[in-house]
Amino acid sequence: MKKNKGLAKFFIVLTIITGALTVFLLYARTQQTENNNYIEINSDTMKLIQLEPPKDGDTIAIVDTSLGEFRFVLYPEQSPNAVKNFTELAEMGYYDGTYVFNSDSGAYSAAGSKLKNGEMPEGYDVERELVQRELHQDLWPFKGAICSMNTTVDRSFKEKLFGGGTYYNGSRFAIINTIEFDEETKKQLMDASDNKTLGEAFAENGGIPNFSQQLTVIGQTYEGLDVVEALASLDAENNGIYKIPKEDIMINSVKIDVYTAEK
Repeated sequence: MKKNKGLAKFFIVLTIITGALTVFLLYARTQQTENNNYIEINSDTMKLIQLEPPKDGDTIAIVDTSLGEFRFVLYPEQSPNAVKNFTELAEMGYYDGTYVFNSDSGAYSAAGSKLKNGEMPEGYDVERELVQRELHQDLWPFKGAICSMNTTVDRSFKEKLFGGGTYYNGSRFAIINTIEFDEETKKQLMDASDNKTLGEAFAENGGIPNFSQQLTVIGQTYEGLDVVEALASLDAENNGIYKIPKEDIMINSVKIDVYTAEK
């Protein structure tokens, strides 16, 4: 796996224009760039699996935070490498005592950093931060989605000029809440979308259409959406990269378990 020399300075492809969020409907295209390749979106075979309830036997993550607990189902079939990275780190206790280091305008939060400012600590495991981005037509940044955050990109000179490149993600994760879907935003969403079912799913369930097919989705919250909302709406200070919560908000623990209806 090729390592980017600038890996120590991570960049996050998560842009929100506060107060005037532009809805870039990337999913309106039938083909979309994924790293150096393409991911085809076939509306006839696409399944919005995140809108389905978890089933007995599904792998789940139970996240205990300073503000309460939320639970999400994991998608190892659709995002195998990112889910493997996340579950292994969780089972190692890596996330215990890590920070929620970004809380952006009620739209999303970011967590899983050993440092309050979101940067990687000295001696971090580089390979854990170089998991090739995985995109899937069945996974979208709906409200409650959990996404591995992009860390770096390898580009040839040609790709720098004309676009493309191989993106990687790592240990830190974004917790998607939602932009505000007023009537004008909903109209733009539906007018621009080739897939009305998908457009309606965003309008009805919330989320961030801008992030569509930009981040690896590893899970979907099914319990504790009030915590997801709270984490995205913290009093924070902008350091130029992240909106860092003024009060320390922690991930106390992440436990990997199996879903049963009794739990």
